[in-house]
Amino acid sequence: MGDFDYETAFDRNIGWVTREELALLRGKRVAIAGLGGVGGSHLLTLTRLGIGAFNLAELDTFELANFNRQAGATLRSVGRPKLDVLAELALDVNPELQLRRFPQGLTAENVPEFLAGADVYLDALDFFAIDIRRRVFSAALAKGIPVVTAAPLGMGVALLTFLPGHMTPDEYFGWADVPEHEQLLRFLLGLSPAMLQVGYLADPSAVDLARHRGPSTPMACDLCAGVAATHVLKLLLGRGELVAAPRGLHFDAYRNRMVQTWRPWGNRNPIQRVALAIARRRLAR
Repeated sequence: MGDFDYETAFDRNIGWVTREELALLRGKRVAIAGLGGVGGSHLLTLTRLGIGAFNLAELDTFELANFNRQAGATLRSVGRPKLDVLAELALDVNPELQLRRFPQGLTAENVPEFLAGADVYLDALDFFAIDIRRRVFSAALAKGIPVVTAAPLGMGVALLTFLPGHMTPDEYFGWADVPEHEQLLRFLLGLSPAMLQVGYLADPSAVDLARHRGPSTPMACDLCAGVAATHVLKLLLGRGELVAAPRGLHFDAYRNRMVQTWRPWGNRNPIQRVALAIARRRLAR
């Protein structure tokens, strides 16, 4: 194994970032909760970008059902903790990485420690983990930490960014005082007001919010990593236009379409209210 040199390893990033900016990225810390469908790809993409430190939370182990989309999912990793596997892969790219690991996953008790020192929080929790997602979103923004979430939908990505002092996730999604199935529906419609993925769903029976099941593709996860990492770069370097709530971005590679959405008042927007009502009727059928 050859000697590692940070400047040589990430020299090809120069041009899109300056050497001074690369040095800045080396000193940044990103918190990622979840290393499954999108989280593992987030970690490896940001590691190759030159980010120098991560806080990582994940309690799950790899299984055969992860093979269609998750970075690190191989026959050799089946039964192994996702956190260990992804940490090894990232350290193989940059052995100088500073990693704080949370093998118990993200809990109400460890959220403050998990966010300590983070410059950005990158959400990669399971879609159905609404309660802990609400908690970490609120805690991050209260600490002045921007939140980026990128959802793999169909063969595309829906991106939302929440900035301290601006519209909060609770205000945008309208999660408070509604049952779980309604929270999940509002999360989905809030992430993806354009719903570009619906038109080509080949087997609707694969979607079952009540049983926490839904289809996925590897293309969507990889697109999430690229789009989310680009927004993380913008936040860390303080340059480039951000798409922040109540604005969102949805790119769908299957539809050959990109839509920038704008939903003032979030899910309380009249357009969103109509979309939610239609979605409820479809799910009821």
